[in-house]
Amino acid sequence: MEVVHKIGRRKTAVARVYVSEGKGDITINKKDLSQYFGTATLQYKVKQPFTLTDNEEAFDVKVNVYGGGVTGQAEAIRLAISRALCEIDAENRGSLKPEGLLTRDPRMVERKKFGQKKARKKFQFSKR
Repeated sequence: MEVVHKIGRRKTAVARVYVSEGKGDITINKKDLSQYFGTATLQYKVKQPFTLTDNEEAFDVKVNVYGGGVTGQAEAIRLAISRALCEIDAENRGSLKPEGLLTRDPRMVERKKFGQKKARKKFQFSKR
C-alpha cells in the first residue's frame, strides 16, 4: 500500500495527513501524539476514527498541522484521518458516517463589524 494523503479543516486549522501501513504510530509536527496533545480528550479525538474502524495498530500517521487552536487542530486531524480511512477501504465509511466524522464543520468566527464593539455586541447606548 502506498501513502494516502488527505486534508482536513476546522475553523482556521488545516491538517495534512499521510497514512501508511505500520504499527500505530501517530506523529504530529515531528512530535509524538501524547507530546503534542497533552490532554486525554484531544488524544481520544485524534484516535477516534481508528477506534471506530478497529484499526488501532494497523496504520502509521504523519501529520502537518497549522493554524487555529488545539481543539480545532485535533478535529481537523480527525477529519483528515477519517477521509484517508475511507479511501483505503470503502467499508469504513459505514462506521464513520453515522458518528459524523466525515462532515466538515462549517462554523467559523463571525467577523467584527465597524461601528460595533464585536461581531454582534454594540457599543453602549446613551440617551443623553
